[in-house]
Amino acid sequence: MKEINLDVLKDAAHRLLFDMSEEEYETLLSEFAMLTKQMETIGKIEGLEDYEPMTFPFDCETTYLREDEPVTPLRREDALSNAGSVLDNQIKLPKVVG
Repeated sequence: MKEINLDVLKDAAHRLLFDMSEEEYETLLSEFAMLTKQMETIGKIEGLEDYEPMTFPFDCETTYLREDEPVTPLRREDALSNAGSVLDNQIKLPKVVG
């Protein structure tokens, strides 16, 4: 595993187009050290590779979703009938980016 140091963190921050104070980098570095120790401890558990990774630790049933029922879609003319401005069968909106 690649060693996480201040240079690696600063390079990652630079690539992600943000920066932090030196104190924040030091805090992040200490948190990475703690995570690395935890991963090493978990890696020492015998027989761990025999289990499938969990995506969520609890069984959940989704009972609140409705069943899909095929319906006839709205006609284009009906969908555009209340639009303030239409251009090429699409709703025309004002430009929001300068």
